Parts: sequence; C-alpha cells; structure tokens
Amino acid sequence: MAVKYKPIGIIHSPFSALDGMPIQPPGATGIRATVEVFPEYRDGLKDLEGFSHIILLYHFHRSRGFKLQVVPFLDSELRGVFATRAPKRPNRIGLSVVKLVEIDRGILHIENVDMVDGTPLLDIKPYVPEFDEQASVRTGWLEQARKTVSQRKSDKRFTQNAK
Repeated sequence: MAVKYKPIGIIHSPFSALDGMPIQPPGATGIRATVEVFPEYRDGLKDLEGFSHIILLYHFHRSRGFKLQVVPFLDSELRGVFATRAPKRPNRIGLSVVKLVEIDRGILHIENVDMVDGTPLLDIKPYVPEFDEQASVRTGWLEQARKTVSQRKSDKRFTQNAK
C-alpha cells in the first residue's frame, strides 16, 4: 500500500539552519513566521481566523533516513523514536501548536515557530482545548527534562551526516 501526501503550503520561518533552532514551540515564544497556503487550498481556510491556535502538520524535509532509537534533544540517553519528537522517523511527519495571529489573502501569520524555513505543510487543524488537552497526563522520561524545553535549541544530532 503506497501512501502519498501532497503539500498544501510552505512554512516560511526565520530559521535557515537546523542548528540553534528552537526544538518546540515553548522555546520559540514570540518568534513569527508565515505559512503560505497554496491557492488551490485557500478556500479551506474559511472560519479558521476564529481560532487563536492551530496545529500544523508538516514534513521534516531536511531529515534523511530514520533510527528506531535516538538520543533526543532533551536527553543524553538512547530512547525509542516513538517516545520522542525527533525528526529521524520512519514517516518524517512533524507537528507544532502555534499561535495564529492573522490570515491575509491565504497567508497565515503565526507565532511560536519551531520549524526550519521552507518546510512543506501537510495539514492544518484548529487547536481546541476540549479536544486536545488531557487530564492526568504522564510524560515518561520527559517528566524532568520538559521543564528545560524553553531554553534548549536544536543541535547537529539529527542532521544528514550525524550518526
């Protein structure tokens, strides 16, 4: 079974390099970017402006290959890739919850951006606390590390030549 996705847009961010980029939206507070939704998909933006936050699903276009065990940015131990948000995944799909500032002629102005410039956008979904927030959440190995996410930046561990 072949699965193919066609990008619906492109994310334009201030980050041209992976190294030094925020690793999650909490580390990118206030950083602005735009999302160019391709003309043939712009009718789908109707009513989106009523949401303060959106979920962006995108393709990790600068990641090559995958590893089933990785050392994530917030740790120094080897972890299963599915217990991380590392970009070296069997299907290079990323997700970020960002603040939607405005929509202007098919361009979404967003904040709290942790994506590299030129990232292909696969989908947009509204963030709805009643759907997306969960009570009694466990965060596994991230329990302590997640407190430092706003200070951490991307490094070279997931670049093409990194082992």
